[in-house]
Amino acid sequence: MKTKKHLQEILKRINNKGYKAYKELEGEYDFESFILFIDHVQSDPFAPPSRIRIRVDKKHAGFDEKLYSTKERKIAFEDYIARKIFSEIVKLPKIAGTGNSGEIFIDKGGQEILERTAVKIKDGFIEVRLSIGLPAYGRKINANGAERVFFEYLPLLVEKGINYSNYDKRESEEWVKLYEDQEFIRKSLKNKGLVAFIKDGSILPRESGISDKPLKKEKAIPFISPESLRVEFELPNSGKITGMGIKKGVTLIVGGGYHGKTTLLKALERGIYNHIPGDGREFVITLEDAVKIRAEDGRRVEKVDISPFIENLPDGQDTRKFSTENASGSTSQAANIMEAVEIGTTLLLLDEDTCATNFMIRDARMQKLVAKEKEPITPFIDRVRQLYEELGISTILVMGGSGDYFDVADCVIKMQDYRPYDVTEEAKRIAAEIRTYRKRERTEGPITVTPRVILKEGLELKGKKKIKSKDVDTLQYGREYIEMDYVEQLVDKSQTSAVGEIIRYAVEKYVDGRRTLKEVVNLVYKDIEKYGLDIVSPFYGKHPGNLAMPRPQEVAAGLNRYRGLRVK
Repeated sequence: MKTKKHLQEILKRINNKGYKAYKELEGEYDFESFILFIDHVQSDPFAPPSRIRIRVDKKHAGFDEKLYSTKERKIAFEDYIARKIFSEIVKLPKIAGTGNSGEIFIDKGGQEILERTAVKIKDGFIEVRLSIGLPAYGRKINANGAERVFFEYLPLLVEKGINYSNYDKRESEEWVKLYEDQEFIRKSLKNKGLVAFIKDGSILPRESGISDKPLKKEKAIPFISPESLRVEFELPNSGKITGMGIKKGVTLIVGGGYHGKTTLLKALERGIYNHIPGDGREFVITLEDAVKIRAEDGRRVEKVDISPFIENLPDGQDTRKFSTENASGSTSQAANIMEAVEIGTTLLLLDEDTCATNFMIRDARMQKLVAKEKEPITPFIDRVRQLYEELGISTILVMGGSGDYFDVADCVIKMQDYRPYDVTEEAKRIAAEIRTYRKRERTEGPITVTPRVILKEGLELKGKKKIKSKDVDTLQYGREYIEMDYVEQLVDKSQTSAVGEIIRYAVEKYVDGRRTLKEVVNLVYKDIEKYGLDIVSPFYGKHPGNLAMPRPQEVAAGLNRYRGLRVK
């Protein structure tokens, strides 16, 4: 290991040289209060920034061990450290230069707390992973700027961001305790027969369509549970809280337009994640395997058994292994449901606004006009109870346009002026009084899932091996782009990057032409559980890149939307 004096000498020697001379900096340097690892040096001032790690001895950091004594606490406190360091980075003076000269970045996340590679608490030390833009004028090295980054800014970040004496002790402790309480509720849902919980007083509306921050309290209407649906939890840190519990089974969310139906469902979609203090959705908690389902015109489908919903197509195609490069609304929605069942889910979330109408319902009049033998679709209304009764898969459905669903619902919640009301009894009374004479169209027999075996063909990266998330919605995998616009429960660009790296890792290690998609994904997550998320990075042992934990459901979604996927 070199000393920091060696780093200074190298910088003096390469000053004003061509930018590629920065490569000489790669290595390890002892700064006494921390160790600096320069893992990757960018090739150009406009290229993706250089990657470094800062390792600080636990004794020097002085963190209270109680803050990371369990897996849940560790995830929360690592997240807190990343945000603390970010708050110090934004205070640093800018360094003039070309490209991203002098910029320092840490992957600190947004409103959700996700397991990340940005900060890792390990045996004996804390490691922080940063990206930095090495300073330049044109394409010449600005060694003075680099020296300022390494010898002024980094020691300051260590002192302010990785030293417990400079932390708000109460805030950091509350951050960890909140996450612990959130996990406690999620783990308790099934024992209470629930699929979701929304605490009284929660703020569900967001600031705007492009902001995930909460609507200001003076404008927002706090969520208050109907008395008939109110449940309580005794939390390990916050004590007793109350709110609305949504039970297993089929739940409808009804109401007029602009009264909060979709706002409630969107909060439940994000309830698979824990949220930061002050978000308003801290105690909106949903089962961790809940999947948002929608129509997705144009997506690719590869040998998915959609026969429970669609069969007897006019072209004679076998829907037990349905493939298309350009799915319709109904076939894409059927595939999305069956893929969710294949990877594993106990809760489906649907909003009629983003569903294919002909997939959701065929009313009595349409049944009279178009005979069943001429209609290949078995609508969702005729399978939703079967999904629950046979497979244990509950559904929460926003439905403002068809009262036919009253017949299959266990619970009906009406949103009115952003307040929920339990109208189950009234809906059942209306269903009994006003008969629709609609015929059930489901065919007999169980809903079965045909496991698909992944083939390496088409998934192996050749030539251009780049994996990069352009944004949350688009993943570059080699020469192809995986469009994930409608995978609505991805919330972070770093999650999308991790989906790509997990696919690459899975192909290299577990895809063998015999294992099913679910088996392959589960094996990768066993490795992640054992070695951490770093393991899926090709740079394991160094700065692994900015990755955040996706769920198996989103990894499967990425695989299923990759146009090179081949299965048998």
